[in-house]
Amino acid sequence: MKDHLLVIHRWRDGYARYEDCLDHEAYDVTYVTTNLGLPSVPAGAAAVRMVPATDDFHGVWPAVAHLSARFGRPRRVLALNEGDLDTAALVREKLGCAGQTPDELARFRDKLAMNRVIADAGIPAPAFADAPDEAAVAAFAEAHGWPVVVKPRRGTASRGVVRLDSAADLPLLRTLPPEPRLVQAYCADPVLHIDGLWTGEALGPWRASRYVNTCVDFTEGEALGSVEIDDPQLLSVIGEFTARAAGALSTEPWVFHLELFAGRTPDGAPVLHFLEAGYRVGGAEIPFVWREVHGIDLMAAAADIQLGNRPDLPVPSTWHTGGWLLVPLPVPAPCRVVAWDLPAAPDPDEGPYTSVIPPVGHVLPRIGGYEHVGARFRFRGTTSGDVEKAVLRTAARFHLECSAEVTAPVAGRRQTCGLDR
Repeated sequence: MKDHLLVIHRWRDGYARYEDCLDHEAYDVTYVTTNLGLPSVPAGAAAVRMVPATDDFHGVWPAVAHLSARFGRPRRVLALNEGDLDTAALVREKLGCAGQTPDELARFRDKLAMNRVIADAGIPAPAFADAPDEAAVAAFAEAHGWPVVVKPRRGTASRGVVRLDSAADLPLLRTLPPEPRLVQAYCADPVLHIDGLWTGEALGPWRASRYVNTCVDFTEGEALGSVEIDDPQLLSVIGEFTARAAGALSTEPWVFHLELFAGRTPDGAPVLHFLEAGYRVGGAEIPFVWREVHGIDLMAAAADIQLGNRPDLPVPSTWHTGGWLLVPLPVPAPCRVVAWDLPAAPDPDEGPYTSVIPPVGHVLPRIGGYEHVGARFRFRGTTSGDVEKAVLRTAARFHLECSAEVTAPVAGRRQTCGLDR
């Protein structure tokens, strides 16, 4: 009887190439997925069970139990999307499988636990505290000043992140669904994201990027872009900071998506502060840019780690520069694409090297994250400046029109994808 590998999977697009990193002939590889994720399940899957949502352990467990009864207790349980890490850890714990447990995952999923680890390591970060209620947030602001940021302790994709500018904003917290939250001192510095591999002892391949707009802006209807950094002096400082943070969070290998604030002293020297880190490959177009521009499959490395292996990724001697752009929906989902337009750039280098634009008539579902959005674009170039220009040009040229999918007719809305410089 073959060993059983169980995969909890949610993407429709090819974010993870399971057929490249899992031997579907040597193992019985089974999948628990949703209707949206079904198209990207490999043809070689031993079995597939459908669930409404992969981040709901109680909904996933009957599917897991069925597959375990049929193929035996899984040797390993894999989940490569951040929203599914908790489910996979609970499955491992209940089945007694090898791999990361809920306690071991906590410092990567619970932002309060994460920030405590970072603070204990002496790594600079904004002041923070648990935020169980309005009184706790008010007390924190009294000690650290306004504004403050309140966020879910286990949130993803900037879900539920709110900025409170004064005590008058505290009632806003009453409108949010009940869940554990964290409060942090507000930091106005630009946010960078760093993606790569921590080997357990040092940084493997990694790239630092600057956001164009912010992830919070994207939840409020603004486009979101990212451009890889090519400033060697800044990268040197970022590399040292990233190694400290990655090593503090784990002495074992892990693929990371780290976000930090990047400010400057009056004389122009970089000043970095930790924001948060994810135990996974970065979202949006990051997995694709790494494969297509850098020739490195971070998803395969993350899968290797969950299989109990130590990935050995090459560090390129020369890096190209990549970037990406996400366009939000102009009306709330579910909505139907009515029309879109992207005039050709005067020069091919001034546009994306590939794009994912839903066809006219396609209905986009009401689901979080960065996959089912208005449009996705990926870029490559010689310098960071060249890529940023291409991102901005595409944002200015692209237009999208959607209509809400509701019973009563709702007029469509046309959106120009604007980005702040």
